[in-house]
Amino acid sequence: MAALNHSPLFGARGSDMAHDRALAVSARDLIELAGAAAVLQPLHTLSARARRAGGHLSAVRGRGMDYEESRAYQAGDDIRAMDWRVTARAGEPHTKVFREERERPVVVCVDLGPGMFFASRGALKAVQAVRAAALFGWAAVAGGDRIGALLFNRGHHELPPRAGRPGILRLIRELVMHSEPRAGLAGTLDPAALNGALLRLRRLVRPGSLVILVGDFYGLDRDSVQHLLYLRRHSDVLAVQVLDRLESAAPPAARYGLTNGRERYDLDTGPRSNRARYEHALAEHHAAVERMLQRCGIALLRLSTEDAVAQSLTAQLNHAPRPGRRARAA
Repeated sequence: MAALNHSPLFGARGSDMAHDRALAVSARDLIELAGAAAVLQPLHTLSARARRAGGHLSAVRGRGMDYEESRAYQAGDDIRAMDWRVTARAGEPHTKVFREERERPVVVCVDLGPGMFFASRGALKAVQAVRAAALFGWAAVAGGDRIGALLFNRGHHELPPRAGRPGILRLIRELVMHSEPRAGLAGTLDPAALNGALLRLRRLVRPGSLVILVGDFYGLDRDSVQHLLYLRRHSDVLAVQVLDRLESAAPPAARYGLTNGRERYDLDTGPRSNRARYEHALAEHHAAVERMLQRCGIALLRLSTEDAVAQSLTAQLNHAPRPGRRARAA
């Protein structure tokens, strides 16, 4: 979404603190979300695969498991776990033994491109996205899981999953650093950025992980679907779409200056027909996003720039359907 030159967000505010919290996040802001994350219990019910020991089950042997050793085959062993290399060397059947992985990897993939540094009301989309990522991070470590990330804007910054307080504090530090508005707006809108991030996720994410995508998804297309289907073969994926109200309803009748970072445009919402076309195009896009994610078996949550992040996501997760049957690559 191109940035509007005139926005109430950048006008007079009730206080400098409210203004700053709408434009950027601090480590303190994200640390304070730890308490709110405690109510995100549905995060631990998004999958019946690759959970922690005790309540965490794996539908397929080897997913959510670490290889430990190979031993001689015994009656009743799963043939899918056969170690054919050792069998060939030893001249008798051997099977692999796995140790259950106690910590599930959770990876948040956050779009921090120029289009995310926009809002007409509330907080910037990037600010909301970062708050959501931190909230999920706190929920992950509270459940004993590991938290990692892939942040992208003019490049990719990978954080391999790490457990406990060190993992979430590292995530918070990087979220604050990479969501700084001036740095975020220095790039140009790149429609291929999302697919580049999804391709990197395919290499970063281990089987049995939970992947949480956070962004506005304007780069979602047919190629994205193929990447997502691949991810869904071995992991669960949740999508959080961050939107401003101007991405569903046309602004008040006037002429607005817009930019995509390279060129400038005028948007005239005076004529009713222009407003109708504007709203129809956005509605079509959002419907297409929903269809593509549904095809991949991915639950979609929506977060407004005006929402209280913890309350909104908690309410939606309480009613979100569990992912369906594992998607198959087309």
